[in-house]
Order: sequence, then structure tokens, then C-alpha cells
Amino acid sequence: MTNQGRRTPTRSYDRSWSEIEDMLEKAIARRDQWKKWFDQCSKDGDRDGMKEAARNHKALDGVVKTLRWTLGEEGVDHPLD
Repeated sequence: MTNQGRRTPTRSYDRSWSEIEDMLEKAIARRDQWKKWFDQCSKDGDRDGMKEAARNHKALDGVVKTLRWTLGEEGVDHPLD
């Protein structure tokens, strides 16, 4: 066990680069869908929808940045910075 009573996760390290690149493409597409949803909610005056879309869009920004960093894309800062 590690600090705070948590167990160390078991990792297989068997993801291929193409799997990671595919996940990046899907994350970008999903992030773009949330942006469109935000824009539509904004036009409709749906503030709750805008909040949900903004929250999910921002979360996917983090996913995209992390995957780009993992792939070693130039110009991508460390995801935690």
C-alpha cells in the first residue's frame, strides 16, 4: 500500500501509440461537440446547459493536453503545469 492507504494500481503498459492517437482524435471530436452544445445553449439562453457544456469542454481540454504530452507533441507543456 502507498500513502493514505491506497493500493498501487496494476498497469499493463500495453497501449499502442495508435490506440493513444485514436483516443486523442476521439477526445478532440467530443470536446468540439461540447463546444457546439455550449454555443447552442448560449443561443437558447440555457444557463444550466452552458455550465454543463463548459465543464465537460474544460475537462476534455485536460484529456487532450495529456494525450498530446504523452505522444511527445512539440510545444505541449506538462499537463499539470
